[in-house]
Amino acid sequence: MNFLRNLLAAIIGCLIAFGVILIMIVIFAGIVGSSEESVSIKNNSILELQLKLPISDYVGDNGMDPFTGAFMEQSQGLDEILQAITVAKDDDDIKGISINNNFMMAGLAQTQAIRKALKGFKESGKFIYTYGDFYMQKDYYLASVADSVFINPVGGLDFRGLSSEVLFFKDLQEKTGIKMEVIRHGKYKSAVEPFIANEMSEANRTQIKELIGSLWNSMVDDISKGRGISSADLNIIADTLGGRTPEFAKETGLLDDVIFFDQYEQKLRNALSLGKDDDLNLIELQDYVIRSNKKVIKSGKDKIAVVFAQGEILYGEGGPDVIGQGIINEAIIKAKEDDDVKAIVLRVNSPGGSALTSDIIWREIVLAKEKKPVVVSMGNVAASGGYYIAVGADKIFAEPTTVTGSIGVFGTVPNMTELAADIGINAEQVGTNKNSVEYSVFEPMSSEFRGYVQESIESTYDTFLQRVSQGRNISMAEADSLAQGRVWSGVDAKRVGLIDELGNLEDAITEAAKMAELNDYGIKKFPKYKTGIERLMEDLGGASAKVKQEFIEEEIGSEAYSILKQVKSAMEQEGVQARMPFVLDIK
Repeated sequence: MNFLRNLLAAIIGCLIAFGVILIMIVIFAGIVGSSEESVSIKNNSILELQLKLPISDYVGDNGMDPFTGAFMEQSQGLDEILQAITVAKDDDDIKGISINNNFMMAGLAQTQAIRKALKGFKESGKFIYTYGDFYMQKDYYLASVADSVFINPVGGLDFRGLSSEVLFFKDLQEKTGIKMEVIRHGKYKSAVEPFIANEMSEANRTQIKELIGSLWNSMVDDISKGRGISSADLNIIADTLGGRTPEFAKETGLLDDVIFFDQYEQKLRNALSLGKDDDLNLIELQDYVIRSNKKVIKSGKDKIAVVFAQGEILYGEGGPDVIGQGIINEAIIKAKEDDDVKAIVLRVNSPGGSALTSDIIWREIVLAKEKKPVVVSMGNVAASGGYYIAVGADKIFAEPTTVTGSIGVFGTVPNMTELAADIGINAEQVGTNKNSVEYSVFEPMSSEFRGYVQESIESTYDTFLQRVSQGRNISMAEADSLAQGRVWSGVDAKRVGLIDELGNLEDAITEAAKMAELNDYGIKKFPKYKTGIERLMEDLGGASAKVKQEFIEEEIGSEAYSILKQVKSAMEQEGVQARMPFVLDIK
């Protein structure tokens, strides 16, 4: 009897739960529907560019999904931002753009792409004003495209040049008794250097210095054109910290005026010629995206497929922030077999990862190239495994501030022998054959095992060189001279022949259309990620883990948490890795 009563209670509980979920779905659908209807753009409006979320190249939202945007988004799509700016340029209701942003969460190449779109907007005859309480260097780089730049009287402007910090863990390993056994190829392949040294090698220091120098020069060139200050003077300002106070920044020409926000709003009103009683119509980017996404900029029966590959490269299915052979190859195959698709553009934004996965994706790109033109557009970074998958294409485009190259491989294996001895653990192994016990983290690495891993590293490196040699039509020796794990900026990669052209995603699409001999064409984006409701269910399931991560970061601090994540990531790597030679933290 108790069993039947419990069963009935469970059934009723399930029905109630399903009913509640169904009601929530209906309510959310109503909210989304009403919000879309309520987004109306009045004449004489200003588009307000506040980039509050981390920026991804592509978030993969389905425009037909009623739950898109209904839940807390974790990132903002660069493609949607650029689309909104492009649509606003020809929108008679939008008279100008106000950039009101601090601490932009985007990569340098993404920032450069947004800046270029804003430059096009300004060239249409419309105005751009920007206001900030505090400008970090990336924020100011974006702001420098504006007609007028303003700052809070008690704010500040960071303009000092770029630097990069690399953390080293050799002493930490000795103190904890947990070390990383390292096998690598490439004198610049320094992703593992923090585990085997306490200071930076000269080779690594050289490549980082040249890399950030090239990136800085690209920024300075753009700022120089935007503000009418020579590159030489900008470097003097950086060297003397000539923008460290609002007054100094105004005096040196980095900005136009030092005003309070209410005074800035009055300047916006003046730009629109508003009367005393007229409303100032500011349209938030998130709201305007609803309008701009409905505007088809390019159309035609023939299509160009844009496949977005972003994140770390790991073996498996993949997702919005992880490149796996499952989801990426499925997208490439769909584009290849779609008769309406005449060319493919692969957008790569990745520091690399699994060499095996990189080669699997590379092969699919080569097969696609046999049927249709394939062009690569590089984002913030397309290094190591990211370059590996790119090199199979017909042509490669990169932004001047893209970080690419890093042709090299390594392997890391955690070892806890010293820790085990310290805490009294003794591991014994039993096997059927000489090599049946491949490796134990509780025993010192044998020379035989190290030899097998080194053999695998060398084999993978040779394969990587072959892919580069074949893709760039150069000799193996020349590929090796550009390899060794060295990283290059987009500008330098063009100079040495690792890419074909400097340009953004739009330039790559234009080139793909030219190769396919298309005049009128539309765009198809791949892959499609999970719907809003599916993400909600996953977020609810993973809420506990997220809370734990946030709690740990709050308790130990962001710097210590960053170290913890780097160590954890290194210990979780499986197989031979084709990754960036270091964690690039440019400040």
